[in-house]
Amino acid sequence: MKLFVRTAARNKSGKPGKKRKHGWRWLLAFLLIGLPAIALIAILALYAVWAQTFDLKRLGTMPERNTVFDVDGKIYSRLAGANRLKVSLKQVSPLFLQALLAREDTRFYEHGGIDWRGVARALFRDITSGSAKEGASSITQQLARNSLPLGGHTLSRKMLEAMVALRIERELTKNQILELYVNRIYFGSGCYGVETASQAYFGKNAAKLDLSESAVLAGLIRSPNRFSPLKNPKGAALQREAVLDRLSDLKKISAAQAAQAKHEKIASHPRRLTLIQENYAMDAVQRDLNVLLTPDQIDNGGLFIYTTLDPMVQRAATDAVEKQLAKVERQPGFHHPLKSQYHAPAEGEDNAMPYLEGALVAIDNESGGIRALVGGRDYTQSKFNRALPPANRQIGSSFKPFVYTLAFMHGLLPGAAVSDGPIQPGEIAGAGTWSPGNSDGRYGGIQPVSYGLIQSRNTMSVRVGEFAGLDDTQKTANTLGLGPDIPHGAAIYIGSFESDLKDLTAAYTVFPNAGIRKQAYIIERIDDPDHHPIYRAAHLTIPALDPGAAWMTTELMEDVMTRGTASSARSLGFKLPAAGKTGTTNDFKDAWFVGFTSSITCGVWVGFDQPTTIIPHGYGSALALPVWTQVMSRAAERYPAERLQPTVTLQHATVCSISNAIATSGCVAAGAAYDINLPVARIPRGTCQVHGGSPTLLGQRIEQIGRKVQQAPRSILQSFKSFFGGGK
Repeated sequence: MKLFVRTAARNKSGKPGKKRKHGWRWLLAFLLIGLPAIALIAILALYAVWAQTFDLKRLGTMPERNTVFDVDGKIYSRLAGANRLKVSLKQVSPLFLQALLAREDTRFYEHGGIDWRGVARALFRDITSGSAKEGASSITQQLARNSLPLGGHTLSRKMLEAMVALRIERELTKNQILELYVNRIYFGSGCYGVETASQAYFGKNAAKLDLSESAVLAGLIRSPNRFSPLKNPKGAALQREAVLDRLSDLKKISAAQAAQAKHEKIASHPRRLTLIQENYAMDAVQRDLNVLLTPDQIDNGGLFIYTTLDPMVQRAATDAVEKQLAKVERQPGFHHPLKSQYHAPAEGEDNAMPYLEGALVAIDNESGGIRALVGGRDYTQSKFNRALPPANRQIGSSFKPFVYTLAFMHGLLPGAAVSDGPIQPGEIAGAGTWSPGNSDGRYGGIQPVSYGLIQSRNTMSVRVGEFAGLDDTQKTANTLGLGPDIPHGAAIYIGSFESDLKDLTAAYTVFPNAGIRKQAYIIERIDDPDHHPIYRAAHLTIPALDPGAAWMTTELMEDVMTRGTASSARSLGFKLPAAGKTGTTNDFKDAWFVGFTSSITCGVWVGFDQPTTIIPHGYGSALALPVWTQVMSRAAERYPAERLQPTVTLQHATVCSISNAIATSGCVAAGAAYDINLPVARIPRGTCQVHGGSPTLLGQRIEQIGRKVQQAPRSILQSFKSFFGGGK
C-alpha cells in the first residue's frame, strides 16, 4: 500500500514537470530561432517590396555629353555633362571583359546577383582581421548602387542593394547587365565608361585594347584617381600585375602571357577628347536647344546636335573682332578703358564691360544657316551675347536700304531728283519740328536718289522715306523681323529704333535672295542617342520685298563699297564683288556694317555696353567695316564671292529725273534725262508730262502697250461672244 502511494505520488508529480520543461524549451527555441527567422523573413520581404519601387529603366539612363557637330558633320564641341561615350558590349575588347570579371566578379555568370561564396569569404576575412575592409559586391550590386538612389554606406543600403540586384538579375540578361556596367563605371580623369577611358588613356577605341591595357583599366576601377596611368604609372603597373595574376590563376591566360603583359611599358597615348567650348556660338546653340527640347531631353544627354557653324569662319570672326578692336583702342582719339587693363571682380562678373565691345554674325545666303557668331571679345569675362536678343541697339543708317527699296517699289527711281538740303520744321507731316541733319553737317542741294543711299544722307533718306510711306516702312520692318515694336514715326527712316545684330543681318539676306528673307538658324538637326532625328530645321523663308526693287538697291549698295561710305574697303585690301551699308548712330555711340557677297551675308556691330561716344567721327566705315572685310575675305576661300547677278530681267530706259517718267525730247533738251537699266516691272508706264516734246522710241512703245492694255478687256469680251455664237 505504501509502495503504491509513493509510486502514484511520483507519477502524479513527474508528468507536469516534463511538460513544463519541454514547454520552456520550445519557447526558448522560438525566441532564439523562430522569432529571428520570422523577423528576418519580414525584413527581407520589406526590402523586397522596397526594391520593387525602383524604376530599372534608370539603369540605362546615363547622362553623357551632347555632341555638337559643325557644318561638315565633324565634332565641334560637347555640351556640359558626364564625359561618357556609350558603346555596345560587342564594341569592347574581350580581353578587357575577362580582366574586369577577374578583378571584380569572378562568378558573375554563375550567381543570381549575389555571390554568396564571395560574401562568406569577405565576412571570414573581416572577422579574422578585425576590420571591415573586404567587400563582396557583385557587378550587379555595383550597378544597382551606382545607378539608383539606394542611400548611404549603411547596412540598410546593403540589404536594399542586394534585393535590387536580385531583381535586376530576374529582369535583365547577364550581357545586358555587363554592358550597362562597363558604360557606367568611372575610370578617373573625368572619364565615364570604358570607351571614354580607352580613348583618354590609350588613344584607341575600347574594341582594340590589348591584354596589358585591359588589365590597367580593370585595375583602375577600385581607385580610379589613385592609380591613373597618367598620374601614377607605377601604381597603375602594380594594379595591372594583380589583375594579370588573377587571370593566370583562373586559367584565363597562360603564365607566359601574364609575364609578357607585365613587362610591357605603360605608354599612354591619350587622344585629345573634344573639349567643351565655352564661347558665344555655343551659347547660341544652347539657347536654341532650350527652346527646341525639354529639360529632360537635354539633361539625359547623348544627343547629336548638327549645327551650321563653320569653324574656319568662326575662328576668323573671333580673331577679327579682337584684332580690329584692339587697333581702335590704340587710336589717338580713344579715351576709354582698355581691355588689356581690365581686371575681373573677385566674385561673379560685371554686367557690362567697361571696354570696347563688338559682335559679328555671318549667314549663308542660300540656307540661312549661321556660319559664325561672335557676341563679344572675351566669353570668360562676359557671358552677355551682344549678337542676340536682348542685346538691342539703335541700327541707324543700316536700315536705309530697306527704306529706299520700298520707295522703288512705290515708283521712285535711283536717278530721281531729291533735295539734300536741311529739313525745315514742319516739312515732315506729323513730325512737328523734328529736323534731322546730315552727320557731317553739310548739305548738297538737289541730288539723285542714289546719292542719298551711297553717301548715307539723312535729309535725303527722310524725304525718300516719305515717298515710301510711314505705314509701309513700319510694316516692312516688322516683316523683316527687326522687332515687334517698331515705332510709328518718321525717325525710323534713318534707323532711330533698336534691333539686334542677328535679326538685322538676317534681314539683309533679302538682297542676295530676290526679296526673300531667310530665317537665320544655327541648329540644322538633332538626333537622339539612337541616331533617330528628333528635330530638323524648317528653313523658313518670308517674301518681304519686290525682287526688282531689291536688285535696284543692291546695285546702289555695290556703289557704297566702291565710291560711297564704305569705299575704304578697297584700301583695306578687299577686292571681292560685294554690297553693303554702313550704319552710325547719334553721337557715334554705335558703329555698324552689314554687307553681302553672292554666298555670305555678314553683320558687324561695335560699341560699348553702356552707350557712349566711341571716338570722334567713329563711323561704321572706320570701326565695323575693317572687321567685316577681314572675315569676308577669309570666308571667300570656302564660300566664293561671285559677281552679283540680277534676279530679274533688266531693260534699258531713258528716264526724266524730275517727273520720274520715261523721258521725252523735252527732257533731253532740259538736261533732265538719264539712261538706266531697270527691272522690267519697274520701268515707268507713262512719259514725262513736265517738259513736253515727243516721246522717245521707248516712250512710244510704252504708250502703245498702255493703249493695248486699256483695250484688252473689250477685246476679250468680243472674243467670248464670238466663241459662244453671240453678236458683235
